[in-house]
Amino acid sequence: MEVIIKRAEVDRLRVIIACKEENNAVIKLKNYIENYDERLKGKSEDKIFYVNIFDILYVEAVDGKTFLYTEDNCFEVEQRLYELEEILDNKDFFRNSKSQIVNINKIDSLKPEINRSLTITLCNKERLTISRRFAKSFKETIGVLEGKSQ
Repeated sequence: MEVIIKRAEVDRLRVIIACKEENNAVIKLKNYIENYDERLKGKSEDKIFYVNIFDILYVEAVDGKTFLYTEDNCFEVEQRLYELEEILDNKDFFRNSKSQIVNINKIDSLKPEINRSLTITLCNKERLTISRRFAKSFKETIGVLEGKSQ
């Protein structure tokens, strides 16, 4: 990949991706560029914070409240899990259970379990489960097919 920065007389920043074909890597790069400064509002200790979506490890619904977790903090957010799922769609987030959405880019490893679920270890060493219901779709999303890597 070659990266070129070119100064031009334009009213706003414009990024052009030149490629031979529009594949998954190009689409992923486009989505990342489009959303690099998108943030969600969260609350912690009676203070409001704006968290970059790429800093989120996972989102979880517990007892009617929704929380987002970063490496260092936990923030309560106003949105419901299904609303956050729509916001985070196409941004490398995956619904891993009925109550969680995980940032795929924060996963260090995954381990298949006997019951066909998956245990994932995040970059902060925290472990989450991808339920059987979502395991097959997760494997397709990350490009792992039953015992094979693409």
